[in-house]
Amino acid sequence: MPVNEKLQYLPAKPGVYIYRDMAGEIIYVGKAVSLKNRVRSYFQSSANLTPKVRAMVPKIADLEYIVTDSEVEALILESNLIKEHRPRYNVFLKDDKSYPYLKITLNEDFPRVYITRRVIKDGARYFGPYTRVGAVHETLRLLKKLFPFRTCKQKEPPVRDRPCLNHYIKRCLGPCCGLTGKQEYRKAVDEICLFLEGRQEDLVKHLKKRMEEAAEALRFEQAAELRDQLRAVNEVMEKQKIVFAGPEDRDVVAMARGISETCVMIFFIRGGKLTGREHYLLQGTEDMDRREVVTAFIKQYYHQADFLPREVLLPGMVEEEAAVISRWLSEKKGSRVNLRVPKRGEKRGLLEMAEKNALLLLDQIEQEKLSARQDKDNLEAALGELAGALGLAKPPYRLECYDISNTQGTETVASMVVFEAGRPQKDQYRRFKIKTVDGPNDFASMQEVIGRRFKRGKEERELINTGQLSTKEAKFHRLPDCVIIDGGKGQLSAARSVMQELGFAHIPAFGLAKQEELLFKEGEKEPVFLPRDSHALYLVQRLRDEAHRFAVTYHRQLRSKRNLKSLLDEVDGIGPKRRRELLKAFGSLEDISRAGLGELSAVEGMNKKAAEAVYNYFHQKEEK
Repeated sequence: MPVNEKLQYLPAKPGVYIYRDMAGEIIYVGKAVSLKNRVRSYFQSSANLTPKVRAMVPKIADLEYIVTDSEVEALILESNLIKEHRPRYNVFLKDDKSYPYLKITLNEDFPRVYITRRVIKDGARYFGPYTRVGAVHETLRLLKKLFPFRTCKQKEPPVRDRPCLNHYIKRCLGPCCGLTGKQEYRKAVDEICLFLEGRQEDLVKHLKKRMEEAAEALRFEQAAELRDQLRAVNEVMEKQKIVFAGPEDRDVVAMARGISETCVMIFFIRGGKLTGREHYLLQGTEDMDRREVVTAFIKQYYHQADFLPREVLLPGMVEEEAAVISRWLSEKKGSRVNLRVPKRGEKRGLLEMAEKNALLLLDQIEQEKLSARQDKDNLEAALGELAGALGLAKPPYRLECYDISNTQGTETVASMVVFEAGRPQKDQYRRFKIKTVDGPNDFASMQEVIGRRFKRGKEERELINTGQLSTKEAKFHRLPDCVIIDGGKGQLSAARSVMQELGFAHIPAFGLAKQEELLFKEGEKEPVFLPRDSHALYLVQRLRDEAHRFAVTYHRQLRSKRNLKSLLDEVDGIGPKRRRELLKAFGSLEDISRAGLGELSAVEGMNKKAAEAVYNYFHQKEEK
């Protein structure tokens, strides 16, 4: 049925309407108190429509609608559909599906706390989203310092004879060994939730009560632990800025508009203190006034928010929707949520502070974009200069650089570093342990690594062509446009002989001398000199330095493991398994030497006798 005929049968009831284009794609989702009046308004005279709506209406090829019992139900359904389909003409949070959250698995007997990017209805609690990955990692590190919860990944704590190291340093209650019950552990998890909700005052009261109860029951060790935890929480609270009198929880929402996107800033005020802030970038806000943008954001943000404050301060809202949104949020929270547009006083000052921060952040984002464009231009110039200097037919998109690292011929390793369009592609870096060469022979080592790389690449390309391997599974199928060998003519000659043998002579390769910064080409006596102030030289140096760093790092890891193995071989009762577990638990020989008996005993596979042997070995060496 054509759209103009469907308009005649629209009901005068609340609901959601959906517009599709000729391809059947959803291009807009909206809600209405009366579907009949709202949808028909799109197809009236275009004089009263915004430019955005005027551009959308000719693309509407089909219309669907869903009737709901109330406007609140329509609002919830609208938010769900926008998040699922991300229609072209709706405002939506930029990349909100990729934001990290802190997940607390309350559906488990002994809940875990970890970072996730998937939000599903599984009974867990999600805190976020966090717009900076660094922020969520910082929060998790702080939680580990303040609260004793398990960090093992299994859904159920693995059954152990002895607890892990975290228990001995007071960072886990030890449910794996039955050292705590479900109720006691759940109290710690509830305190984490209070902290993440910004309800530190409630958390302090809760901790004080538990501390006093422990002291009255003569559990002095537990009381001391709670006292230390209480002190740490108070230190965090002292660092928070008091911005408003009174204990109420508030969110302050402000916005700033740029050329192509809008930045919305939220200040989280809990108990009168500024506990944090987040920013979000909105797309699709062109030709919309500020009130419409804020209203669209409020609907999407609080649809997925885990905690709702008592009051939300806003720079403005669409008046017709304010009442239904307030009603929806109140139902979701279970108590009254007020939406206010302050005109003066302290609340207006808070809003202006948030607006200032949004504007500054948007300026910073736009400057970073400008800087990124300049970097891109510089990289393109560098690749062009490099192609001209080396006589390449076109600028090389993919550069690969190889380096060898060893100590007097032992633990010889090689690195393969990849730059694409002048930028490091760290997920494509590869490292090699040299297998066929004994002693310090960089030429033979280079032949081995180049041979392994291109032979593997050739095999993978054949398997991909026959459908036996996917490009996602392959690791070496991408071929370079240019190869840089960290070394002079000898290393280059060794690499070229293998490339020719495997049928890759057509790929240009150059040797980079370490000191003179000269590039050597096969068959040419004179090296290529890149000007000292050229972008091309800077790019080649970055590529070489990255290859050297990657090789040396791998070499040190192997050498450290070898030293640890040889040293711990002298300790009675320490075999390969215990050696691995010690390295896994402490990370380095130095940390093992500093560990106490309790920490050594807590390592998987260790017992008191073995721990004493390790402890005595290092401390006797120190005394000597």
